Amino acid sequence: MGDMTRVTIDFDTSHLIFPTLIAIILGLLGLAIVLRDHARLAEAGVHWHRTWQHMDKPRFLGVLGLTLLYFTMMVPVGEIWPNTGMGFLLCSIPYVMAAGLLFMHARAPRQVLPLLIVALVGPTFVWWLFTYPLFLTLP
Repeated sequence: MGDMTRVTIDFDTSHLIFPTLIAIILGLLGLAIVLRDHARLAEAGVHWHRTWQHMDKPRFLGVLGLTLLYFTMMVPVGEIWPNTGMGFLLCSIPYVMAAGLLFMHARAPRQVLPLLIVALVGPTFVWWLFTYPLFLTLP
């Protein structure tokens, strides 16, 4: 009877309970949607095929690649200066600049200068805001 009033928590795995539960619920809901709307989803395939044919693939795939590179590099760069947010800052500036250049149609110096200012000021302001007034560490 004494064991019924004793609670033990495995702190190595206890934080995984809710993400696992939510993933299972979302998986079941997704399966229910597929089973209910399978005919409509087949028609959507034609829509996405047409969309893929007419989309700007270099920009779409380029920004996907940049985003993957951005998130992949943020933690290793941040580990050089731990708990300072330098990973965020030093990866965000080139990411914003590269993504902006990717979506610009004309890349004359007069058009690139505002992008350069935004790429420097935007991430620096966010880094400062999170670091000093909010006391939150970024990667």
